[in-house]
Amino acid sequence: MIRRLLLIAIAGAAAIALVSALSAPASTTVTTLVGTTGPESVITLKKAGKRVTRLRPGKYRLTVRDRERVHDFHMRGPGMNNRMITDSFFQGTKTVMITLKKGRYTYYCDPHEFAGMKGSFTVK
Repeated sequence: MIRRLLLIAIAGAAAIALVSALSAPASTTVTTLVGTTGPESVITLKKAGKRVTRLRPGKYRLTVRDRERVHDFHMRGPGMNNRMITDSFFQGTKTVMITLKKGRYTYYCDPHEFAGMKGSFTVK
């Protein structure tokens, strides 16, 4: 009888462990994008050291290195119209999480966009 109860307890514990393992969320890695503003009138957005031209929909970690106080880093696109990541009073590094949907995005320095301080990419 004790042996039977012990076998039932072991089987129950194994079943619970299996259900827990199957229902645990899958570990996902978040891709990091790196934006820079400055020096001078330069703005970039890179992934793994290469300029971003196309990305897949999803969540990304965006780290912006704002090198001069006269610049900022804004982004517009689906669900992200004119989102300010840094402002023109900020100098340093800031990291935010963003969700990109299918469409066209533009990143730009708000005070200097008219002078060509901008870039764009497509999410497909």
